[in-house]
Amino acid sequence: MPLTHEQQAEIESERATPRQTLRAVSPGMEARLYTAHPVLDHGFVRVIDYMGDDAAICQAARVSYGKGTRSVQNDEGLIRYLMRHWHSTPFEMCEVKFHVKLPVFVARQWIRHRTANVNEYSARYSILDREFYIPRAEHLAAQSTQNNQGRGEVLQGAEAERVLDLLREDAMRSYDHYESMLSQDGQKGLARELARMNLPANIYTQWYWKVDLHNLLHFLRLRADSHAQYEIRAYADLMCDIVADWVPAAFAAFRDYRMDAVSLSAQGAEALRRRLAGQVVTQENSGMGAREWREFVEAWGE
Repeated sequence: MPLTHEQQAEIESERATPRQTLRAVSPGMEARLYTAHPVLDHGFVRVIDYMGDDAAICQAARVSYGKGTRSVQNDEGLIRYLMRHWHSTPFEMCEVKFHVKLPVFVARQWIRHRTANVNEYSARYSILDREFYIPRAEHLAAQSTQNNQGRGEVLQGAEAERVLDLLREDAMRSYDHYESMLSQDGQKGLARELARMNLPANIYTQWYWKVDLHNLLHFLRLRADSHAQYEIRAYADLMCDIVADWVPAAFAAFRDYRMDAVSLSAQGAEALRRRLAGQVVTQENSGMGAREWREFVEAWGE
């Protein structure tokens, strides 16, 4: 189960107790508050708190009080201008705090984004649950022959079953030994802070992750990309849906100018201009390396 009975009871209690406020609220985010959205086999993401909305971004950009006489269209136009010209500070005025349950190896990728406040579940103080991420068969793949940090061909049949059996057996054996090393049944045992070192990287941890909108969008641009590892992308994809409900105008601009946009180097822009002028451009006369040329062709065709 993604949530314990105690966590579910806490969520239901919070949602059943609405509070009045004078601060700006986002209807889409209000609907998301406290609800745990499942990810992978045992993980989840839920919104604990947030600050700001689309109007707060515009207010910060104008350094004004209230909405004034500006229309929604003007606000959307301003947000698109800010996104298009990489004006990041107004987006930093919005913040969100997530509660995330995730495998440790995903957390180690995630924590590389050093622009958030993080408080993780302490395995020095508490005992971790017997919960491990075991991929579905369609997500088991061999090493990519083109990308040293990516996946290639999906494993099939007996090979996939062999790998899944190893993952399950190793995880359970490691946790059995973890439990047996802890102080229990009259044994002195090993301290929790030492016993945890025997646990595998697919065990689940939890943390609170608080971040401003600008840095959250940067996280999503990298981790919701098709080239990102599937497991962290599953979290990022869900968080994209949450942000779209929270700040719809900002997220629409982000999708247009970041996620679905195509960036060009100086060589790429020159190659495109030459193509439009009717010239034949190849990798050899483009000034681009093999990988950049391959990406150029994927975006603009042969």
